[in-house]
Amino acid sequence: MHQQSARPVREGVTVQRGTGRDPLRRCGLPNLGDMDNRSEVRAFLSSRRAKISPEQAGIAAHGSRRVAGLRRGEVAALAGVSVEYYTRLERGSLAGASDGVLDALARALQLDDTETAHLRHLARAAGAGPGRARTGAPEIRPAIRQVLDSMAGVPAVLRTHRFDILAANPLGRALYAPLFHSAARPVNSVRFAFLDPHAQAFYPDWQKIARESVGALRLAAAANPYDQQLMSLIGELSMHSEPFRGWWAAQDVHVHRHGVKRFRHPAIGLLELAHEALELPGDDTPLTIVTYTAVPGTPSGDGLELLATWAAADESHQRAIQQG
Repeated sequence: MHQQSARPVREGVTVQRGTGRDPLRRCGLPNLGDMDNRSEVRAFLSSRRAKISPEQAGIAAHGSRRVAGLRRGEVAALAGVSVEYYTRLERGSLAGASDGVLDALARALQLDDTETAHLRHLARAAGAGPGRARTGAPEIRPAIRQVLDSMAGVPAVLRTHRFDILAANPLGRALYAPLFHSAARPVNSVRFAFLDPHAQAFYPDWQKIARESVGALRLAAAANPYDQQLMSLIGELSMHSEPFRGWWAAQDVHVHRHGVKRFRHPAIGLLELAHEALELPGDDTPLTIVTYTAVPGTPSGDGLELLATWAAADESHQRAIQQG
């Protein structure tokens, strides 16, 4: 029997000839068109319900249970709504749910702040009409570039909600040198983490960073359901990375605000840096400046000073090459 050939239909995804079906949909993964809001709502609510035991919810459990976590009726009782109404919500009909209902669901399912924000994004998307598709890279205001350049002593990068790195100051570019040296464009830290063979060496805590990145993309997808480039990125990662597929199916969400991240820089060695995400309001496409710092006099502080020296030497070398 001849093997079926695959034909491309859009960037990052193929369908098998003769079926016309998107393989991502068969795997329970997002289509590369607009996010299927009803499926997202259904998967998210059922996954959160499955995570809570009756004991955690303060419910006395009697007899054998055929479902993991809480039953729908138990969630409905905790939220103060009818079983029929909660069932309709969990099946994806979140449009029209009031803030009070969403708050009650969040309490019943013991959602944290990030999960509650995700639920609100899903509800907003369910009630919205067709949105305007986002295309192309956003314009970077000159003032933002000046802010980046003014951060001379710390690595700083400008990224989108898709984790495309749009700009960086010299230290930021030096810190992320393996990403900028990669042939993949646009420079994207999540694509690098899952698809570049050097990623696990660059990130000593690769599994934590990669899993959190999946959660951040899921949160971004709910907040930006008509972003075709974001859907294409998710589709690309789903098709080519088994770890991504598994973590995406878990329905977990994450927000990058601050913390500590470790890098194993190919020229400097191990760096343990505190990062802060500074969101820039007012742009059509959400933009974030991420800075990295280390305490002076520590090994990582000394490493940043060495990184600055290395960056200056590398920039001088690149300029000499361009001048012939």
